[in-house]
Amino acid sequence: MMKMLKRGVSLVLALIFSALLFTGCAMNGDAPQGQNTSSGDSGGEEKVLNIFTWATYFPDDILEEFTQQTGIKVQYSNFDSNEEMLMKLQASNGSDYDIVLASDYIIDMARKQELIAKLDKSQIPNFENINPDFQSKFYDENNEYTVPYSAGVPVLIYNPDLVNIPIQGYEDLWNPALNDSVVLMDDARNVIGLTLKTMGESFNTTDSDTLNQAKEKLMELKPNILALDYNTSYQKLINGEASVGYMFTSQAATALLENENLKVVYPKEGIGFGIDSCFIPVNAPHPSNAHQFLNFILDPQRSAHISEQTLYINCNQAATPYVEQSSLPDSVKNQVLTVPEDLLKDAEFIQDIGTDASELYQNIWTEFKQS
Repeated sequence: MMKMLKRGVSLVLALIFSALLFTGCAMNGDAPQGQNTSSGDSGGEEKVLNIFTWATYFPDDILEEFTQQTGIKVQYSNFDSNEEMLMKLQASNGSDYDIVLASDYIIDMARKQELIAKLDKSQIPNFENINPDFQSKFYDENNEYTVPYSAGVPVLIYNPDLVNIPIQGYEDLWNPALNDSVVLMDDARNVIGLTLKTMGESFNTTDSDTLNQAKEKLMELKPNILALDYNTSYQKLINGEASVGYMFTSQAATALLENENLKVVYPKEGIGFGIDSCFIPVNAPHPSNAHQFLNFILDPQRSAHISEQTLYINCNQAATPYVEQSSLPDSVKNQVLTVPEDLLKDAEFIQDIGTDASELYQNIWTEFKQS
């Protein structure tokens, strides 16, 4: 009897296993191209999420919590520039990564090349938490492709103990009183852009005559320049080498954490503005996992925690109360992480200006740095 029972059970199990194999083959046969359905969640995807962005931009503890809650392993790849990201996205036709976090102008270029998938907002209920002030921009007019992650406004920041002139805008950087004491980001578009703003022009000016006039004015700034530094300009402000700096929001916040007496200025000539956003490439191998991650980081408390770590402006209006309650000093929360709404209305994005104009900017910048 025991042998017969065992044979019966074995036959039943074999039939069930065969049915499962047949069902699995049918599911895999219907799967979208490039989607791995070998194991994982109810969507049939394997438990993997491939992220592509700058190093450390997503805090480690956020990634670890996502894996703990979902069982989805995060594979994190870095790029050094937006342009590098786009080249790799083009090379793979958007099939290597599930989430890409990059800047506005490059997202616009990727979208025009049809490298970005439309979001399925039914899988992102927290999408409604996004602040409308950070939506409907030139790179995603109808909010179909991107999830705003963080925003930044390049600002002036100075040490009142070392500066005896009023600092109100870009034009003040040319004051002879600041000889050999100004640190600027090493970035052609931003620094030539602020020079253009002192002339009443746009950050995105392409007229060659106007740009040559900007070059002449920029050369006059040379005696005041202590250093050009893209990544660590705040260090020279912290240690007292520089008295004034022009840097990104997160860098100004880092300086304030070391010296809360520093003063932040939103230049009177008008501010630049940038938004880094997440998107799902058109042939992402794990789109369901990607949507799950986007919803995860849009949770208000997690979003506020991300801002505490990255020191960028938060794009999630539901997170605002948690940002305000964070342990960050008021000098950081009030001066850097909160931008006056009237300034945001007139803020200007740096955009793609075409090959010829971009080459002219780079030539001006090279000549400036070598002079």
